[in-house]
Amino acid sequence: MKKNPVETILGFCVLIFTGLFLFFAGSRVDTKAVDGYKLKANFLKIGGLEVGADVRIAGIKVGSVLSTTLNPEDYTADVLMSIDHSVSLPEDTIAAVSDVGVMGGKYISLTPGKSKQLLKDYGKISQTKDYKSLEDSVSEFIFLSTN
Repeated sequence: MKKNPVETILGFCVLIFTGLFLFFAGSRVDTKAVDGYKLKANFLKIGGLEVGADVRIAGIKVGSVLSTTLNPEDYTADVLMSIDHSVSLPEDTIAAVSDVGVMGGKYISLTPGKSKQLLKDYGKISQTKDYKSLEDSVSEFIFLSTN
């Protein structure tokens, strides 16, 4: 079989561009866990929230999810997250499980409150909003439109 030098050069270029793409993608993804103080929150539904997911305030990553466990007493989801030490959160902070996008993953969205008292290490966020799936939203819309 005769080798064509154009095919060899083209194959080499494809390998170089693949390597550059993987390097660029790897440098843009922030997957490391945030080292900080720990907070707990309890949800009825977390919709597939995974360990390592972001914790964000106003769209900015301030922490990461460390664990998700099932509470054997009331069968709710207990979420443990780590928040950067530079971010101090009031006791009346609200935590919600949100979607990155239609095909994306989930993250915890924090909305800080106005309280003067701050959450401490292993403190509990008492105000939570459960994950609302697309099916939940559609069924709620149908229910409201029939009334």
